Amino acid sequence: MDLTLMIQTIAQETDVKRHQVERTIALLDEGNTVPFIARYRKEMTGQLDETQIRAIEERVRYLRNLSVRKEEVIRLIDEQGKLTDELKASIEKATKLQEVEDLYRPFRQKRRTRATMAKEKGLEPLASYLLSFPKAGDPLTEAAAYIDVEKGVETAEQAMQGAMDIIAEQVSDDPQIRQWTRESTYQKGVLVTEQKAEEADEKNIYQMYYAYSEPLKKAAPHRVLAINRGENEGILKVSVEAPVQEILQYLKKRLVPEETVARPWLDAAAEDAYKRLIQPSVEREVRGELTELAEERAIHIFAENLRNLLLQPPLKGKIVLGVDPAFRTGCKLAVIDETGKLLEVDVIYPTPPVNKVAEAAAKVKEWIKRYEVQIIAIGNGTASRETEQFIADVIKDVKRDLSYIIVNEAGASVYSASTLAKEEFPDLDVAERSAISIARRLQDPLAELVKIDPKSVGVGQYQHDVSQTRLAESLQFVVESAVNHVGVDVNTASPSLLQYVSGISRQVAVNIVKKREEAGKFTSRKQLKEVPRLGAKTYEQCVGFLRIVDGEDPLDKTPIHPESYPATHKLLGLIGLSTQEIGSDVCREKLQALDIAVVAQQLDIGEPTLRDIVDSLLRPGRDPRDELPKPLLRSDVLQLTDLSKGMKLQGTVRNVVDFGAFIDIGLKNDGLAHISRLRKGFVKHPLDVVTVGDIVDVWVVDIDEKRQRVGLSLLPPQEA
Repeated sequence: MDLTLMIQTIAQETDVKRHQVERTIALLDEGNTVPFIARYRKEMTGQLDETQIRAIEERVRYLRNLSVRKEEVIRLIDEQGKLTDELKASIEKATKLQEVEDLYRPFRQKRRTRATMAKEKGLEPLASYLLSFPKAGDPLTEAAAYIDVEKGVETAEQAMQGAMDIIAEQVSDDPQIRQWTRESTYQKGVLVTEQKAEEADEKNIYQMYYAYSEPLKKAAPHRVLAINRGENEGILKVSVEAPVQEILQYLKKRLVPEETVARPWLDAAAEDAYKRLIQPSVEREVRGELTELAEERAIHIFAENLRNLLLQPPLKGKIVLGVDPAFRTGCKLAVIDETGKLLEVDVIYPTPPVNKVAEAAAKVKEWIKRYEVQIIAIGNGTASRETEQFIADVIKDVKRDLSYIIVNEAGASVYSASTLAKEEFPDLDVAERSAISIARRLQDPLAELVKIDPKSVGVGQYQHDVSQTRLAESLQFVVESAVNHVGVDVNTASPSLLQYVSGISRQVAVNIVKKREEAGKFTSRKQLKEVPRLGAKTYEQCVGFLRIVDGEDPLDKTPIHPESYPATHKLLGLIGLSTQEIGSDVCREKLQALDIAVVAQQLDIGEPTLRDIVDSLLRPGRDPRDELPKPLLRSDVLQLTDLSKGMKLQGTVRNVVDFGAFIDIGLKNDGLAHISRLRKGFVKHPLDVVTVGDIVDVWVVDIDEKRQRVGLSLLPPQEA
């Protein structure tokens, strides 16, 4: 596909103007990253955001790969001497890989089929005779002329069957027929499931699918993935009920457009083509498309949840006691100071079977006093609620203001056993490292969570059932986006955090830290140019996202890119201020009074860039996460028996899925607010209403003591 056609195609698909697509592709081809383009090339792209740029990047990659495949298919058909101008034009015009493969299908090298064997027996002329739609005569008499015992054609009926096999394969290979059949199956087909193995589903996880049917086009993504999993586990039998009669009617009409004495055999060939050759593959393709759509939705949900988790507001400047709960092996403790530095680790046994409650309480109280602990972070894993009750009882005995919070510890064990954790804390065991990670997650979720494989953070839905490559790509993009959105202090960041900064590779991240350790703290962004393997292009891409808090130049702690420093100095000169006055009241007053359009012309820079510069000068060193609601802290435990229908509570959204949101209200298990109870009126998806980390008011609507489940509503009883 030539560049002009590619730009036109992407512009139509993404609803973005052609010149925006063209410039974005040019920037990407020059080696610029998505975060860099979104932040520092707004004038060139017309202020496209990261999501739009990412979509263009993915479509460019797809269309270029498609173009390579088209060239290969054209070459392969041409080598067979069967390439026509019409066929070549059809291949070049195709916008989907499936279209290209459908066009190539008749020319693909096949294993021996009934049709190829019939051709070997010399029956192709008989097939051509039938397709000439004879108006008179007896086709069986015609077929008798092809009897050849040596070739294995002993009767006229056998000859006719061979000819019909050839016709059936031709029908099956027709790209238009396959496309129509595929579309008809999707639009009017039904997905049907039934129980296959009763003993395999002891907990009745797939009970709703034991006898279930749903139109294919209405199949919800989370149900598609659940059905796929049940099928893969051998519990469910899954099939597609297509509109068979309608499809057969279409095939027969297309194959036999006029009356002929050969109709009975041609109709039979059409029916055989569908049931033997088209139906099985089309059903696989339709289910494959359903799965692909479902996977994209699941990946999107995981990505959105991960983004919101990473951007949770940090509890800065707090001394935290991290607790990794357990029963038999005891609860691991770790105290960290305001900077995340480890002060001490230990283990206590307040839970069964050891039950050394008094001894454990004395240890925790001693640490609270000695280290002036301000908040306790408890992991939400095994023994979490028992440990929570213990901590709540301890807090009651401490005569000062102290709170605790339940922290999602998903992935903490993955980090604790990682090479990175071993390098950070070589003398500690896995569980002790986990307690540190739990405490640090509260202080700065982003800095700690980037150390963990994004797939392990526990905010997905069927994440193990989707394409792991596609999932990894999407989550990588989300982490990069979050890190660059917040910015990174180059003098405190770990290599794990630095490697997600625009343009920085894992090795360059290591080199930055090594340079910092050898030469001391960076005092200027310019010093980054001295880091091995951090060349001019990498510097351009990363430097705006790296902050130097107490550096020589106050601009180095802002998101302003060094390429805009001259314009920034001109701006400050225009309002009669120096860089030392950035962030002051007088600076804010003068900046807020500016006419952006007029000043942009005076400075000869774009208005979007000027707005970003002004915003950076208004709030230097700003962390965008600080503007979000702080985590919900608790000082006492809630039991299921404490609940009653209609009770109002406050909770934290832990996970958002297709059918609702799981909300932590302080119980052992999160409560579920179904999509129908998130707000009045129609809700297309729960993400339109809530996100991970939201602090919400909820009302209890259902209590299932046997299954330890609670149904919640974001709607007050009078509005429900």
